[in-house]
Amino acid sequence: MKFPCKKLLPLLIFILSCLSVLRLLKLAITSSDPSSQAAALLSSLQRECSSPSECSKIQSNAANATLLSPKEFMLLSDLVTRKTPCNLLVFGFQPQYIDLSSINAGGITLFLEDNHYKISNFEASSNQTRIYKVKYGVPAKKAYKLLKHARGNPTCSPSINLLQQSTCKLALRDLPQQVYELKWDVIVVDGPIGDSPEAPGRMSTIYTASMLARATARNMTDVMVHDVHRTIEKWFSWEFLCEENLVSAKGKLWNFRISSDQSNSTQFCSSETVHIRWAGPVFDVMSERNTTLLKITTQKQWMLDNGTVYTVRGIESLNL
Repeated sequence: MKFPCKKLLPLLIFILSCLSVLRLLKLAITSSDPSSQAAALLSSLQRECSSPSECSKIQSNAANATLLSPKEFMLLSDLVTRKTPCNLLVFGFQPQYIDLSSINAGGITLFLEDNHYKISNFEASSNQTRIYKVKYGVPAKKAYKLLKHARGNPTCSPSINLLQQSTCKLALRDLPQQVYELKWDVIVVDGPIGDSPEAPGRMSTIYTASMLARATARNMTDVMVHDVHRTIEKWFSWEFLCEENLVSAKGKLWNFRISSDQSNSTQFCSSETVHIRWAGPVFDVMSERNTTLLKITTQKQWMLDNGTVYTVRGIESLNL
């Protein structure tokens, strides 16, 4: 049965119109504002869940994964309590950190966070508390290349005083001016999230925290790094904050104490014998600590390319 062309034309126009509308809708969704994308992500998550309770559990686990445990938060809050009133700088933001602002009454508390949704409902408890939206653009997967760059580039040396003018790829140069002007008593590194290869990593925040601590005119600056069970946090803490400066730890939170007299040094950590042991002989190697960790090999494999449990200077199971 044949249809006249005049009868097919309206049908063809209708089909093309429908395709155009669908295409416009797709473009609108992909270019919509972040809140729309977040809503779409939440809707997708809910569709994947078998029940509302399961969705709540998944979202709760995702949120709690980055929170400090009660013992970790006690270590941090006790430190701030001893130093208050002080200048406190925090890379990252969690609701539990609001208590730090209250503890540090009379001091200055600055939060630097790259996630708009985490700070959208934040209300400062005083005029001395500020939270700034910042941008961390370097993904975690570039950590090793950045570490090699820092080791081979004199502009990344701790003796460089002008952080904003540094050409070191690890230096954060676009932070609020107050960050560079103040002398910090406590610096906390708990951001950016750094939980996947594509997510912004904490390489630059750990390096920048180290540089800010060394630039202070005060006697000591405490730098606390969270999530040190992860490779990047561990690597960069050893590299730029140094084992000899580690004064306390609780769970996944390490506390390094940096003295101002370290600012004139040409290297971050002292050269000393490194003991590396794995169910066999002990190696004693004179070199910079983390260079050793990256270069020492067993008879069969690179140290950092396997899951073998090592003991490095008494610290067990590095998970490198």
